[in-house]
Amino acid sequence: MDPIKVTHVIRVPDELRLARSQRAPELGPRILFFTGGTAMRGLSRKLKLYTHNTTHLITPFDSGGSSAKLREAFDMLSVGDIRNRLIALADETLRGNPQTYALFAHRFDPDADPASLGQALEDLTEGAHELIAAVPEPIQRIALNYIRRFRDEMPDDFDLRGASVGNLLLAGGYLDNNRDLDALIFLVSKMIAVLGTVCPVTDASLHLSAELEDGTRLVGQDRITGKEHPPIESPISNLSLVDSLTQPEVTTIDIPDKVLELIREAELICFPMGSFWTSLIANLLPRGVGRAILSARCPKIYIPNVGHDPEQLGLEIHDCIEILHHRVCEDCGESVPMDRVLDFVLIDSKNADYAARLDTARIEALGIQVIDVQLVTDQSRPLLDSSRLAQTLVSMA
Repeated sequence: MDPIKVTHVIRVPDELRLARSQRAPELGPRILFFTGGTAMRGLSRKLKLYTHNTTHLITPFDSGGSSAKLREAFDMLSVGDIRNRLIALADETLRGNPQTYALFAHRFDPDADPASLGQALEDLTEGAHELIAAVPEPIQRIALNYIRRFRDEMPDDFDLRGASVGNLLLAGGYLDNNRDLDALIFLVSKMIAVLGTVCPVTDASLHLSAELEDGTRLVGQDRITGKEHPPIESPISNLSLVDSLTQPEVTTIDIPDKVLELIREAELICFPMGSFWTSLIANLLPRGVGRAILSARCPKIYIPNVGHDPEQLGLEIHDCIEILHHRVCEDCGESVPMDRVLDFVLIDSKNADYAARLDTARIEALGIQVIDVQLVTDQSRPLLDSSRLAQTLVSMA
């Protein structure tokens, strides 16, 4: 029997639906996000109050910060954003595991001397550090195995300044599980009681390469995003995957069957706020993502960035939508109607400051419905209010 598309009118927020979800979040809606770094942290912490069935497809292509040190040392994909999202979705109540949560969230002092950092690492591996000593068994035993594996494999010149202990644990666990990232994420999700699903869009160790309109080529996520390096001075014309930072050859990879099924089973697909190219579009680069999006018969919604995103130089919001549409069509090998890729754009025209110009008429001319509700409050300004955004998405799913 062919699927039947049913439409109905909803309230945003839907108080009855929200109350029902809060009472039984384990039965909450399946909302899937294509996402990257920190922009989703606040929203993730609010969503777990309403549903434990969110899926977060994460870009593992970061090449800056502490993740860069681990990637170089162990020839692995980036785990920083994966750790960030696991922590954001962890059960923070007493029913969860707050001691393990605290261990994964801890960072070494960025200004400490090498001897002090070496001693702090040794205290962790011996179980003497107060953070790991507080972790209950058998979780403590697993954490000790992971941090010891990291220490044993760590290059002599590895810089521990500002290192995330969670990242070190994930790196050690990655090696200890024969580089099986799915197995590692499953175990860590149990260790810190994660209320959702976190999954990299691919488990391959690849990097990003951007071509600018002036002909410049930037290799590495950290050179594109405008945080660790000066912001780009020419708009991005194309983004691709490469196999190396030093000898970058354009490549691609198929998404795993698991990712394909997660996309197809979603009840709402969300393209959320965050770095437009290196978080959102980067998730669409592996083969099969676009086709999976089209095969998902659920509503799809885009949440534009408020404020300034250096990566969106030269782009208005309707331009971002057209790039998103183009990327999905490119994976399919054919042009498809916009309404198969995107149904809604969620905005707050009265309270939000959109650095990328917001032209609702241009967006609606693309065949997309604009949902204009209050998302920015006095408490959240200039950012979107995570509670209001969570309530809106749960109401729509």
